[in-house]
Amino acid sequence: MRGGATMQRFKPLKFIIIFLFILLLFVTEVYLINRIDPASVPSLARYIPFPGMWEVTLNIFSVIFASLVVFTAVVIFLERRDPAKTVAWLLILIFLPVMGFILYLTIGRQFRKRRMVRKKAALNNYIYPLDESFSEHESGLPHLTRSKERLIRLILSNANFPITLNNSLRVLTDGQEIFPAFMEAIKEAKKHIHLETYILRDDQIGNEIKDLLIAKAKEGVKVRIIYDGLGSRKLGKKYLQELNQAGIETEPFFPVKLPFLHSKINYRNHRKILVVDGTTAFVGGINIGDEYLGRDPKIGYWRDTHLELRGNAVYFLQRIFLQDWYFVTRQALEEEFSGLFPVKEPCGNKVVQITASGPDTEWEAIMQVFYYAMATAEKSLYVTSPYFVPNESILTALKTAALSGVDVKLILPAKPDHKIVFWASMSYMEELLETGVEVYLYHKGFIHAKTMMIDGIVSTVGSANMDQRSFELNFEVNAFIYDEETTQRLEKDFFEDLKHCQQIDLETFKERPLTNRFLESGARLLSPLL
Repeated sequence: MRGGATMQRFKPLKFIIIFLFILLLFVTEVYLINRIDPASVPSLARYIPFPGMWEVTLNIFSVIFASLVVFTAVVIFLERRDPAKTVAWLLILIFLPVMGFILYLTIGRQFRKRRMVRKKAALNNYIYPLDESFSEHESGLPHLTRSKERLIRLILSNANFPITLNNSLRVLTDGQEIFPAFMEAIKEAKKHIHLETYILRDDQIGNEIKDLLIAKAKEGVKVRIIYDGLGSRKLGKKYLQELNQAGIETEPFFPVKLPFLHSKINYRNHRKILVVDGTTAFVGGINIGDEYLGRDPKIGYWRDTHLELRGNAVYFLQRIFLQDWYFVTRQALEEEFSGLFPVKEPCGNKVVQITASGPDTEWEAIMQVFYYAMATAEKSLYVTSPYFVPNESILTALKTAALSGVDVKLILPAKPDHKIVFWASMSYMEELLETGVEVYLYHKGFIHAKTMMIDGIVSTVGSANMDQRSFELNFEVNAFIYDEETTQRLEKDFFEDLKHCQQIDLETFKERPLTNRFLESGARLLSPLL
């Protein structure tokens, strides 16, 4: 992501695509004119300056387009990307120049990072002075190994999220537990409700939540909603109008109407946060839609994990929401800070540390934390992820942990909702299995939980997948819990999920069909772009 600064020197490429579109219209017009016999329509003769104009125009267009492709290749070099990404983009440009150029305009550019960081910094001046009131010092921590203490310091250093004590939390497994907890918290709201989600659907559960939010707004509760402009692209105007008419503020995060003309399309808000009155918060992997309750017959049962939190950890989820709210509205809400951050009495004994990352952060914070947690695991490492397209660092950490004797288990979906991602995931299996990593495919519906448990004492739940999009491009949020009881509860869920899994056997996997190998290799080649 650091290469984004280099792109600042170049004009936005949206003007180039507009120019190409106009030129294409001109070429098409000339082509149509040249297909008409001027003798049959004498008045058209004056539009054809000389014979063969179509061929000349086409040649000019080809030269211009080839120059743009070469220019794009040079830009990719100057961005100082990861070498694998550079090679992937160059291969696409060489073998599929038209598609490659369009894809680069749509999802390849990454020059907005510096601008994002500036926008985020403007709000931090208001919020960060409050951090000390809601954070704790390491002297109050329970006994942890040196590596786990360093994990805490890493999150503080690379993402500026301190540790919090005296929290209570509840692990919620699947939509049958999560949505009733959402609605119960919303019903109890007295001052404000802040909802941030990647997908918001106009379906049964989406309308139940909408009606509940409207009812609370009519009671005088302030309701704000951030939904991702791409993930919630199917959300209808009528749904939003009903919310707005009730006084609810709704804001799309990077709305995308014309993908080719927007550099924003590649950066998505994948966070799932619900904050009620600044005292209760939810974070995890579930969006708002009927499929998350298992109502999609093509998917069936939907397995997910969410956390319900009370205590000082709520402050930092509120902070993330306010930063994102400012990001999309430029409204700091500074006059309301006292109501948004009420003083909290101790309500439990759980140690929680929130962390977040995205294109607006200096470091790939969540990826770094995942890497360190994996690399320093001593006994066990259990990971669940719906999408598994790791970068080289995460892949090396998993293999190294297994080779050093750590019990490494990985659960992935057996029924993919994105086939190319599934084939990319399978391309990593053989090298993982050879080092001793145990990989299991979940067959009871679709597993969407994003969890990791380390050594039975540290765990994380959040929105980040084990893929390069979550690590580098998406806005993500995770909670790290330094608590044996909570980690063992998550491990219990993990081993319950194993009952519905089939383990991948190395020798059997090596005998897979040649067509599978080709699909895996092709998807692996594109994995840096997925």
